[in-house]
Amino acid sequence: MAAVNVQHFLDRARDFLKGKDLLRDEKLLGDDLSAYRLSSALLGIHCAISYSDALRTGMGSTTLSSGDHKKAASDLESLLKSQNYKNRKGIGHLKELLGKKSKVAYHPLALRENDVEEIAKHTKRFADWAEEAGRKLKIEGW
Repeated sequence: MAAVNVQHFLDRARDFLKGKDLLRDEKLLGDDLSAYRLSSALLGIHCAISYSDALRTGMGSTTLSSGDHKKAASDLESLLKSQNYKNRKGIGHLKELLGKKSKVAYHPLALRENDVEEIAKHTKRFADWAEEAGRKLKIEGW
């Protein structure tokens, strides 16, 4: 059953990542990328949350990010330590993204373009790290 849940979260993460990339594709959207910056930023953050849920589920966690997104990073780090997985660089990217979620989703002030760029950068780095971690940890369903 865990493998099915891992696949579920992994499919979502990859889908959110593709959606974020599409909303930042100048070839498709022309020069007015700013019209979709909130959507692309939020998709990037949700991509990271879903990757985190896939990894955590694959390592035996029964709690998900939906209850407390900020706790997801520390939970993932604890699980990686318990698996003796040394490369925890992704945790910093996840923390950055989770720290921006409320600003993107709820803050009344406009999101600046450099904020969107930072989110895109951290999303890509976290996604790459998560894909590698899932493979190296031999998570069932990855």
